[in-house]
Amino acid sequence: MTPRDAIDIRPVSEDGLREWTRALSTGFLRSPEVSDVELEARRGQFLPARTLGAFDGGRCVATFRSFPQELSVGGGATVPADAISNVTVSPTHRRRGILTRMMAQDLAAAKDRGDVVATLIAAEYPIYGRYGFGPATWTSEWTIDVPRTGLDPRWAGPTDGGRIDLVDAEDVRKLGPELHARLARQQPGAVSRDERWWQVNTGVVRFGGSWDEPFYAVYRSADGEVDGLVSYEADDKWEAKQPQDTADVNWLIAATPAAERALWQYLCSIDWITKVKTGWRAPDDLLPFFLPDPRAARLTAHADWLWVRILDVVRALEARPYDSGSGTGGRGLVLDVVDADGFAGGRYRLDVSAEGVGSCTPGSRDAAELTLDVRELAALWLGDESAVRLAALGRVREERAGAARVADALLRTSRRPWCPDIF
Repeated sequence: MTPRDAIDIRPVSEDGLREWTRALSTGFLRSPEVSDVELEARRGQFLPARTLGAFDGGRCVATFRSFPQELSVGGGATVPADAISNVTVSPTHRRRGILTRMMAQDLAAAKDRGDVVATLIAAEYPIYGRYGFGPATWTSEWTIDVPRTGLDPRWAGPTDGGRIDLVDAEDVRKLGPELHARLARQQPGAVSRDERWWQVNTGVVRFGGSWDEPFYAVYRSADGEVDGLVSYEADDKWEAKQPQDTADVNWLIAATPAAERALWQYLCSIDWITKVKTGWRAPDDLLPFFLPDPRAARLTAHADWLWVRILDVVRALEARPYDSGSGTGGRGLVLDVVDADGFAGGRYRLDVSAEGVGSCTPGSRDAAELTLDVRELAALWLGDESAVRLAALGRVREERAGAARVADALLRTSRRPWCPDIF
């Protein structure tokens, strides 16, 4: 076994990208063969200083990549994030501290750059808490039994003056970015989509294998505004001369409830479609209640999704809006934040004005009212988790009775945060 200190962790050169990609595929249990098509796609996202590899001799045995991202905190505000992806360790080199070294190197660089948080989608739950990450959003998936919905089978289009049209991939690349920007401004937890995202998700950039062009549909409101887009595929299944097709939604984004409702009803109205798989949605999605019989939407998955690691407590707490109508204006809370890695620990006083604007003071000399680890702060930060619940679980500690309820009044949001993307 190679000693830990003999494994070299370093940025990957462009010449080493094929070997790095081979290690990435190995870690994710895919064929280690790297095609020229995949290599070219990887090259398009390559950031030399932020693409790390661990090398044992000349062989890459672990991978790690980060890239710049904007994370929505609601109210039109965003914070710069260090988005982490492509994390693997080959099975021959696990349990040697390789990920810990790569993570420490990347988070230190992110802190120096001025990123407020780091983000990732965790393949496995137990891994990232030890690096200060906490689950900040959750996601759910439903399967709709179309015949049970109670929707009018004679439905022929929206009755609100809007319309739905099938469009091509080129139209999606033109219409999608502005629509997504509108959604992100109002949706805490949404992350930025650059031009490359739209290219990958419409088949311009491919990572190998075949590309089956999906269907795309757009909802336009009565005044012609593009308020919704959906990408979906369908199988071809018949039983006893009866169609039993399933529509699989790749993604659906909508800036208004009317657009959401119309697109789901459209999917449920397509001839031969008897099931609709929704793809990953917000855990409090409106979808089931768009249906006359909400039980027709069966919950088939529910899991943690976007994990956040706070690097700058002051900027994180001051960036997000607070509910000025909840009676929290003029209230404050003193937090003792524990961070074993030293990025964000300390005592902070959060004050919220009557207008819903937060002010965070580091190094407060006031007595702490709530003590919590930085990972629990991440779970609370966007408004999804309850401090009262975490206190009951023993994961936050009240230093003053009632402090957890104050934290909930300050931090929780009326709708749950949601990240529509995987990265």
